[in-house]
Amino acid sequence: MIELATLARPYSEAVFKRAKETQTTEEWSDTLAFLSGVMADKRMSAAAQNPRVERKGFVQMLLSICEDQISSEGQNFVKLLVQNNRLNLVRQIGRLYEELRAENEGYIEVDVSTAYSLSKVDRQQLTKSLEKALGKSVRLQVEIDKSLIGGVIIRAGDKVIDGTIKGQLEQLSKRLSS
Repeated sequence: MIELATLARPYSEAVFKRAKETQTTEEWSDTLAFLSGVMADKRMSAAAQNPRVERKGFVQMLLSICEDQISSEGQNFVKLLVQNNRLNLVRQIGRLYEELRAENEGYIEVDVSTAYSLSKVDRQQLTKSLEKALGKSVRLQVEIDKSLIGGVIIRAGDKVIDGTIKGQLEQLSKRLSS
């Protein structure tokens, strides 16, 4: 995973620099999210990595899928990624791009995994607490994960807080087996 981030970083930095120059940071967020969604399809991912698939035909097919969703600069970016055999990095490029954008705009993306949905009041209280602790404006992304049993996992940048019952049971199990 670290290797993929290392490979993706120059692309994300270049895209972010260009997005700032052209004042299109939101558009590039949408472009990278759309490309990530397209490449999440197993058939597209397999075709992108298959050396037997002719690159020119693949690019034409991919651009026809993305035709109305991405700008001409986005299309050139797709061509560059395919040419350099880096299309498989688009998800990591998007993630790193969003981190750069958040840092530049003064907010932090916080991913919250919870066993049950959070009420509006719970979201507001959690956001307020995280903003105080992190010293930045917070944008919550909440995901429901029933396997957690109860509690939450909070991921903010490289910080992870595991306040789940599942996590506590795993820690207890490790202590008992030591």
